Amino acid sequence: MNAALPEVARRYLEEQLTLKGYEYQSDFARKYFDDGKAEGKAEGKAEGRSEAAARMILAVLRGRGLCVPDEVRERIVGCADFEQLMVWHERSLSVASAKELFD
Repeated sequence: MNAALPEVARRYLEEQLTLKGYEYQSDFARKYFDDGKAEGKAEGKAEGRSEAAARMILAVLRGRGLCVPDEVRERIVGCADFEQLMVWHERSLSVASAKELFD
């Protein structure tokens, strides 16, 4: 339905329908809203840690003068497992080539 509206009208409707500062009245609604908010915050933190770890690995490899092929870069950046990224970081300090991270 919104796709049929002009962009200006769509933005206006979205602004009008957004609940700004609304506080849920029931304990039930507050609990599930707060749970969802906390879960989203935790997921965001975990994602941020993984992204930072991937950047750190790439920086170490570049700093050591190693060539980082696209497939290696994509695998590192695409990894969301923080523990795996920490293993690769340890390896990045001593490998002879970027591809050796995965051996």
